[in-house]
Amino acid sequence: MATELEWDELHQRLVTTEIVWLKKLSRNDCSWADAPKDLHQAGFYVPRDARAGDFFPQLTNRNPSKPHIFEAEIQTEWLGSDEQRLSRLVHYSNKGHETHVTRVPREEFSGLTPASLLICGRVGMYEGTAAYWFAIVDSASEAASILESVFDLGVGFHNGFFKPEEYLRAARDATDILIEELRLALAEGTLDRYVAGAATLPSSDRLASLAQAEYLNERKISALNPFTLACPGDAVMEISRDVEYRLYKAAEIRHRAGDVLRILTSGAHPDLASAVVRGYPELTATFLSASQHRKSRAGRSFENHIARLLEDGGVAFKAQAVTGGRRPDFVMPEASALRGPAAASAIVLSAKTTLRERWKQIALERFDASLFLATVDDRISSDAINDMATQQICLVVPESLKKAKETDYGGKANVITFKEFFEVEVLAKRKDQLLGRPKVSSLF
Repeated sequence: MATELEWDELHQRLVTTEIVWLKKLSRNDCSWADAPKDLHQAGFYVPRDARAGDFFPQLTNRNPSKPHIFEAEIQTEWLGSDEQRLSRLVHYSNKGHETHVTRVPREEFSGLTPASLLICGRVGMYEGTAAYWFAIVDSASEAASILESVFDLGVGFHNGFFKPEEYLRAARDATDILIEELRLALAEGTLDRYVAGAATLPSSDRLASLAQAEYLNERKISALNPFTLACPGDAVMEISRDVEYRLYKAAEIRHRAGDVLRILTSGAHPDLASAVVRGYPELTATFLSASQHRKSRAGRSFENHIARLLEDGGVAFKAQAVTGGRRPDFVMPEASALRGPAAASAIVLSAKTTLRERWKQIALERFDASLFLATVDDRISSDAINDMATQQICLVVPESLKKAKETDYGGKANVITFKEFFEVEVLAKRKDQLLGRPKVSSLF
């Protein structure tokens, strides 16, 4: 397994690199590293569109007896293992369009969480050969979260080229505006007013409403009806992880920056050093609050958008129903259905943006009803999915994640899409119980 990269190390490379290529690794890109040696060709794929430009060297045929093989050698540096390799870029024209990069360090690709990232920067020429640096960033790491934020990698990202300076400058520009606002507030003595104005972050319900409205307006549709949307799961994932998260980040930085500045300039301490040291407990509480708020907001956000699907689809449900000391996210059609003969056709739907080990909590909350677990997490391992199957948990995932090469969802009998959940589990199997009835509950 590769050494986990720190963001600072990666950032140092990014600021000195003109252009980088990022790829979300598919399972084929890294499964070979966990398999017996020589079972698979060792390396990862470069899609046709990535090879079409001038980032990678032109491939040539070096062996006339094998005219279908086009290749080039490249010097590669691997940040995780500090290895230098003479790697091979090879395209077999009789096998399709993709190009394979081989002669790479096996340990860099071993034990990776699904949907991990590969980042490649072009260095120049070294002894007549094109040179590149590579980094593998596990999707469960903090560095991956920062990368996704810096380069604004949306839910539909697979691979692409980026100019780091442009993205880092855009972040600096937004930061500079905020800094100037804070400086002005300090100079004019209006910091308390500024902090008061940013004292309260928008509620999860408010952010959800704003994000949904933006999504609907952009697509000129009036409702998030899961029966008319082609991909309701993808819609929820985009609204939650892209649109709402962007709105939240803009509000959060103003709120937290103002709060920190208030602590440091409150006048309770004679100088900045004293303010930092003596105000450390309050600063720590502020940063801890920020981390906890992000996590709770993400979970609440996901629930809000699922509730909107249920509501706009006319599905009878009860949110956060207390039953037997348990509080499932959604019960369909209502909490009373979990008792008696009606439980056989009832649905319990839990919502978790990220799973990790938390799905085991749901397994302990046994119900007589069918148990479904909705998630937008693309990092769930095949073993974890199989374990859920033994607990009779059916995963509900966005449509694009079910078929994505980067996830382990494909081919799993206990993984269905949001579209399948609504079309099959609700409409086909439980139409009389769940549809055409008054709405039972709403989170808004």
